[in-house]
Amino acid sequence: MKYTITCIGSGNMGGALMKAAARVIGGAAIGVTDADTTKAAAFAAELGGGALAANKEAAAEGRFVLLAVKPQVAPAVLAEIAPVLAQRIQEGRPAVLVSIVAGLSIAAMRKHLAEAGCLQNQPIIRLMPNTPALVAKGMIALAPSADVKAADVAELDHILGEAGIIDRIEEKYMDAVTALSGSGPAFVYLFIESLADAGVRAGLSRDKALRYAARTVLGSAAMVEETGQHPGVLKDAVTSPAGTTIAGIAALEERGFRGTVMAAVDAAYRRAKELG
Repeated sequence: MKYTITCIGSGNMGGALMKAAARVIGGAAIGVTDADTTKAAAFAAELGGGALAANKEAAAEGRFVLLAVKPQVAPAVLAEIAPVLAQRIQEGRPAVLVSIVAGLSIAAMRKHLAEAGCLQNQPIIRLMPNTPALVAKGMIALAPSADVKAADVAELDHILGEAGIIDRIEEKYMDAVTALSGSGPAFVYLFIESLADAGVRAGLSRDKALRYAARTVLGSAAMVEETGQHPGVLKDAVTSPAGTTIAGIAALEERGFRGTVMAAVDAAYRRAKELG
């Protein structure tokens, strides 16, 4: 095997994970392929890795093979690489297929692979990362199939450790993770933008308002993680009787803030299940 990990697809999420991997194992241990060969070549050059000519080459040359394509493209890519993965199993040097495809279950991947001739004992790991992995602050859920060796899970955990926190979960919870932490950053960005807009409305410059809004969210999240206190307790600590904070909270509650956020996550969850 020429590469420790190969990546099929060089979009934002796959790219973020490969950049994190390069900080651990070095870019030369990474191979990249993409439908846009120019894009793949540019990204490989950025990493110091190899640009691969085809998806089959990625399946043949990687210790881990990361599937980082859109859900609607994944079945075709799996069918394309299945014969190569099957050959590797027969030769006693199986690749570990790692998927970050939203909504695509291990069972569904096995079905697509089997239809194209791959054996049912193909080791598969599902990951659900989020975009903060770009700045080493990601939350990454990991669910391996039963035939993945513990040593392989540990190695992948090491390879991607620079992307953020990796948490092992049961696969049945992956759609919930997709909705909460996979889609969640977009909801948070919308909240930050809204906070900044409100700051501008109150008289702050745009750059000041955005800086204060972003740092407020960052610091608040750190308080939850580092103190271990419930968000409600931390909220109460900021909320003085008849003060500014309780006035703002009342306005949020009057407009259904909590219910709206829950509805957004629920909509993302239902969509993740539809994709599978």
